[in-house]
Amino acid sequence: MTDTVLNCKDVGIKFGGLQAVQGLNLKIKKGELLGLIGPNGAGKTTVFNMITGVYEPTEGEILLNGEKINGITPYKIVSKGIARTFQNIRLFGYLSVLDNVKIAMNKDMKYSIVEGMFRTKSYWREEFDVNSRAMEILKLFDLDKYKQYSANTLPYGQQRKLEIARAMATNPTLLLLDEPAAGMNPTETEELMNTIKLIRDNFGITILLIEHDMKLVLGICERLMVLNYGQVLAEGDPQEVINDEKVINAYLGSGGA
Repeated sequence: MTDTVLNCKDVGIKFGGLQAVQGLNLKIKKGELLGLIGPNGAGKTTVFNMITGVYEPTEGEILLNGEKINGITPYKIVSKGIARTFQNIRLFGYLSVLDNVKIAMNKDMKYSIVEGMFRTKSYWREEFDVNSRAMEILKLFDLDKYKQYSANTLPYGQQRKLEIARAMATNPTLLLLDEPAAGMNPTETEELMNTIKLIRDNFGITILLIEHDMKLVLGICERLMVLNYGQVLAEGDPQEVINDEKVINAYLGSGGA
């Protein structure tokens, strides 16, 4: 039995003649918080899209808890324990905060269409359980007081938190966060850092994080991997990585952004 949750072996993808990612070897252990950074266009979100089944790698293999998941559809990958957020918030804006979280639990609902139509005891029992669990998650993110608000009426920072809460509602073992601090002010970013730490520490969830806010990255990540032009440029201790001359050049432009 391995403690490696995610293992990407020589993973790559081509779009026509463009090699977007090449030779990616990435391992994440259970409970680890790994930061994936790099200049814009380096291939970070493409990596997320391959892990979550949006894209199928043209090279290599991706293993989740030892099981190959290349080519599996996104909804099946969610069922296997991977959840994600997006660079651009993708909430159901006109639904309530509570319903946004409950929707993510659909994969676990067992009652039939007939039971739903006739509102049987099993229907109400499951609905009660889902509602209770959704409220627990919202309380964790301090969003329970907004449960009846439409998602699109929340402040930007709260919408970001709601998207993470919805991902958590799928009961993941691996959580992928794609620039969760984008657009946040310093106070919201600080609150987000505490929330991510809480998720990892209280639930033991493995987290892979894409982020440009170096204060957040250095504040919570235990290990960093840097991508540039679709290839790994550096990997290791966060402080050592950000002081690596190759990484500095990539970000400042003299070596590649």
